[in-house]
Amino acid sequence: MSARIRLKKFGTKKRPCYRIVVMDKQSPRDGKTIEEIGYYHPIEVEEKQINFDAQKAKAWLAKGATVTDTVRKIFNKKNVTIK
Repeated sequence: MSARIRLKKFGTKKRPCYRIVVMDKQSPRDGKTIEEIGYYHPIEVEEKQINFDAQKAKAWLAKGATVTDTVRKIFNKKNVTIK
C-alpha cells in the first residue's frame, strides 16, 4: 500500500472546506481515509485557514507517504519542510 497526503473535500457549493488526510494512493478523493492530520478552509480569515499536526505529517513522510502539490503548498505556508 502506498500512502499519499492529500485533501478530502467537504462543505457546500461555493463554500469549500478540506481536510488534510492520509489515504491510499488508489482510493477516490472522498473515500476512506487512514488518518486525518488537519484541515484547510480557503475562505476563512488568514489565521484560521490552515491547521494541521506537523508531527503526524512528518511521521507519515518518514514512513514513505508522498504529498500532493496542493498540500505541499499548504505545508510551505506554515513553514513545514518537505523533501
